[in-house]
Amino acid sequence: MIKLVICMKIGIVCVSDRCSRGECADQSGPAIAECVHELCSAPEYRLVPDDAPQIQSVLKALADDVGADVVFTTGGTGFAPRDVTPEATLAVIDRTAPGIAEAIRAESLRITPRAMLSRAVSGIRGKTLIVNLPGSPKAVRESLAVVLPVLEHAVETLGGNTQSCGGNYSHV
Repeated sequence: MIKLVICMKIGIVCVSDRCSRGECADQSGPAIAECVHELCSAPEYRLVPDDAPQIQSVLKALADDVGADVVFTTGGTGFAPRDVTPEATLAVIDRTAPGIAEAIRAESLRITPRAMLSRAVSGIRGKTLIVNLPGSPKAVRESLAVVLPVLEHAVETLGGNTQSCGGNYSHV
């Protein structure tokens, strides 16, 4: 049996003061693109500084104007004073999806105790899933290994296809 994978619209947002100033190259955004290449051949990419209004603006644009199914952010989820990605995400989502961030943290704790310092969140804006990821390419790959197995189902459900949810095939 051949499993067909849906083609998703994916947004990638690198949140980094240094990358946005050109002081270093973003390595985490390309790591995300590499991990999702089977789901999306040309993700929408944005680079913003650690600035809540700019993060909010790009998240809204990718969800509302581009119509992304999923937006992955990378960076800005730690304890540093300018790490505001979770707050910016919470400001634009309609509903939280805490299980995603919890699952990433739980699996990451198997690798490093520093995972408990992640403040990453996940949530839904309209029909777009927004997932905060860490800022390192290694941690991005590890986090996506947790998320990718459920991503297709999440996108289908957000799109209104709930027939396979919880084994519930008939809706009365």
